Amino acid sequence: MIGPFRAGRTVGAVGVPSQPNVFFVGHNNGGVWKTDDYGRTWNPIFDEAPTGSVGDLAVSPSNPNIIYVGTGEGLHRPDLAVGDGIFKSTDGGENWEHIGLEDVQQVSRVIVHPTNPDIVFVAGLGHPYGANEMRGVFRSTDGGSNWEKVLYVNHNTGAVQVEFDPNNPDILFADMWEHQEGPWENAKFSGPNSNLYKSVDGGSTWRKIIEGLPTAEDGFGRIGVAFAPSNSNRMYATVDAKNNGGVYKSDDAGESWTLVSTDYRLWGRGSDFAEIKVHPNNENQLFVGNIAAYRSDDAGKSWTSIKGAPGGDDYHRIWINPLQPEIMLFAADQGAVITVNGGKTWSSWYNQPTAQLYHVSTDNQWPYWVYGGQQESGAIGVASRGNGGQITFREFMGVGADEYAYVAVDPKDHNIVYGGRVLRFDKRTGQTQFVGPEVLRSGETRFLRTMPLLFHPKDDDMLLFGTNVVWKTLDGGQNWEKISPDLTRKQPEVPSSVGDFITEELKTMPQRAIVYALGPSHLNKDVIWAGTDDGLVHVTRDGGNTWKNVTPSDLSSWDKISQIDAGHFNEGTAFIAVNAIRKDNMTPLVYKTHDFGQTWQLINNGMNPNGPVNTVREDHLAPGLLFAGTEREVYFSSDDGENWQSLRMNMPASSIRDLVIKDNDLVIGTHGRSIWILDDFSPLRELAKLGNTPHLFEPSLATRVRHNMFGDTPLPPEEPTGQNPPDGAMINYYLPIDAKEVSLKILDNNGHLVNEFKSNEVLKLPDSTSLPHPTYWIRPLNELSTKKGHQRFVWNLRYPNPPEAKQGYAIAAVQYDTPLSPKGPFVAPGKYSLKLNVDGQVLEQELRVRLDPRVTSSAADIQLQTDLSMQVYNAYEELYAMRMAARELLNTEKSRKRREAIAKKFIGNRDPNDGDQLYGSISALPFKDETLVGLQEKLLHVLVVLQASDSRPTQATVDAVEKLLETKDQFLNEWETIN
Repeated sequence: MIGPFRAGRTVGAVGVPSQPNVFFVGHNNGGVWKTDDYGRTWNPIFDEAPTGSVGDLAVSPSNPNIIYVGTGEGLHRPDLAVGDGIFKSTDGGENWEHIGLEDVQQVSRVIVHPTNPDIVFVAGLGHPYGANEMRGVFRSTDGGSNWEKVLYVNHNTGAVQVEFDPNNPDILFADMWEHQEGPWENAKFSGPNSNLYKSVDGGSTWRKIIEGLPTAEDGFGRIGVAFAPSNSNRMYATVDAKNNGGVYKSDDAGESWTLVSTDYRLWGRGSDFAEIKVHPNNENQLFVGNIAAYRSDDAGKSWTSIKGAPGGDDYHRIWINPLQPEIMLFAADQGAVITVNGGKTWSSWYNQPTAQLYHVSTDNQWPYWVYGGQQESGAIGVASRGNGGQITFREFMGVGADEYAYVAVDPKDHNIVYGGRVLRFDKRTGQTQFVGPEVLRSGETRFLRTMPLLFHPKDDDMLLFGTNVVWKTLDGGQNWEKISPDLTRKQPEVPSSVGDFITEELKTMPQRAIVYALGPSHLNKDVIWAGTDDGLVHVTRDGGNTWKNVTPSDLSSWDKISQIDAGHFNEGTAFIAVNAIRKDNMTPLVYKTHDFGQTWQLINNGMNPNGPVNTVREDHLAPGLLFAGTEREVYFSSDDGENWQSLRMNMPASSIRDLVIKDNDLVIGTHGRSIWILDDFSPLRELAKLGNTPHLFEPSLATRVRHNMFGDTPLPPEEPTGQNPPDGAMINYYLPIDAKEVSLKILDNNGHLVNEFKSNEVLKLPDSTSLPHPTYWIRPLNELSTKKGHQRFVWNLRYPNPPEAKQGYAIAAVQYDTPLSPKGPFVAPGKYSLKLNVDGQVLEQELRVRLDPRVTSSAADIQLQTDLSMQVYNAYEELYAMRMAARELLNTEKSRKRREAIAKKFIGNRDPNDGDQLYGSISALPFKDETLVGLQEKLLHVLVVLQASDSRPTQATVDAVEKLLETKDQFLNEWETIN
């Protein structure tokens, strides 16, 4: 996971009153997260679940170890995800159990009885895009083992809120909302059955509350209700209605209501917002969440904005600690923030990697950057590798486009970034210029929130853009050419999923769709595929002069063509991802053609039947290797889509909105868990070669990478950071059964051994018992696994680390692997042989190693660095061998004087009275004053200096090496004399 650590939309939020530092939040497509330090750090606790879409969660007030999670976003908006019902944990979130209501799809509220954790109520909103029966208010009295529907209106009306009276849990209020999202962008339908209901018998029976509230004739919609904990007779509500909408107050426990404010900021956009809360100790102070957060101190008559832009907009949930009301948790489109001082200051949302990406793209620099539009926050760019060993805030930037944007980086200049509708952003200056095809919108061109924008892979100058037509520019947006007619349906049929809301007007509605996907050919710049969000596929083979409708016969109106990937090996090949969730269809739909769309084949065997597909990609090197992203996970196919297998592995469930194949990496844009990368998927290209014998995969090109060793103070461990890819060569192998022993030899181009690794090998220092903490010095050298299956070993592209030098700097640095530790030198760029021995069977592959592509040093400079490094490294090895031999000699030497001389000069046994002279200073010493250990230390120091960067060593460094080697030769001569 590379970030960004800029949070996304969050609607579930709750704290634990008795543990004021502990909070839980549910992200719309990012799972459940917990903090136990007031929001300083957040950790995911729901990653094993089959869905990441969370609508609400509740902690039992009487037993905080019991947590209930309702999945599905629980609100209606143009872009949403659904869930799998209710999950429960009895151990504080360590483990989860699915406990039913899977077809509710969207859970808006979960509440737990204040004294009985087995009594649970759920507000089930139901299918967002169609009618279904599993909606309404549900109750369980046995902890979720069984559920009963206690409040139901009809198959279009769901429950969006249910609340206990905080002083009497037998009294409950529920909001029933008749509302449905439609198949086209921003379509929404409402019915007359939205109402507020009250129960006084623990939810067994319910009655409508109508006095003082708007009626169906007023366009009554969603309502949000709140009790005053200090006085249950006092209640407040936000009411969304065409007439008489506003904030209402009740002083008779909700039996009648009075309008107290019509300020639209407080109650508008009811499909998104209806959050209102009352101060635990002050019935006249209340809070509302909407596009900003507001507070009233006079029972709703006047209001003050207390949090909003630039502090984050769109507040969905407010939780106030009833025991310490100055502690509050707000959940918004920018994640979760906490205040401990009544709103004076807030925790950060830049510590939650729950960004919602629409599409991702990469550039051509190294390390490459990943770009995409982030919902609610704008377009971003994040490096795939950081110079400090991890990806921090230093490798993250906004790139000047909107939240829904496609981002297209100029293939010839990675500083120029295009995005949105269309904006040109210069990373060097931070300036943004509008370069879209129309400065002022005309009635002929239709725009939606997400429209394709990408460079043609066969023409670095051709930038393509989709509205309801296809546009191209060859000069960075200075001039645009319309290269297609309107490719959408003239009169799209209204899908049956609209159900009871179908009207005669809808049957003759004007065109609304756009070109939602573009797939330019990887083989021919004149071939371009186009797909619309109303279910049409076209292709041009002459650069846009003529277009042919090649829509698969299975598709109908408003089957959204989410993405098209043109073939890499055949001009007539294309793959399309079709997302039909807006037609209440959760089936995964992927189609392929190899004949320019004359025939299509549905390819979804092996996919979860409850997971629409958003993206599909074909590998550029291995015919038949495909990747797909669904609303739940990543899949791959090695047989051209005939069969699919999950690639989820350690990824949390989330909506996968886009995939990009960058060299041998798979870049994944999620809509709730930021950006992920599968480093080096190249073994998947060789699956057909696997059988009953071990296999060593062809390794990918390896790059020598150094970290910034002398840079900033390291970030505190609490700071959020993304993961770098492994440094070195990723060596992949396959074992059909468990092996007894596995070893790996790396040889240079002359057949000389560079490094060797063995399974289960450990490092034991010769005199480890004399060290202050001997157990610190015994550790595995590597992770060459002997287990059955695919294994990956990372070689750091270095010679073995230097052996022990002394009981000080060198040993600690080598063993603890600090940034300045004297590691073995890097191997030179070039070719190396890998020999993997599996129980006597030797497998071979060739590995190529290159310099960091950013390095500008000449080959001669690098060769000098390599030569000097190896001379120093070998000299240290010689001295080490001499020292070990001197130890053996001491065992047989009889003369006490001679033994003391050998020990002092060649062993380095420390005498407390000798001070630094025993080891020598860092500067060169006359041979008579130098010790072998001191010389070893100097060699290690110079090795660190030589290996710090890929550059020509300074003359001072060259001179130092020469002096040290001369001293080393003197030691050799003296040793020969003594020996």
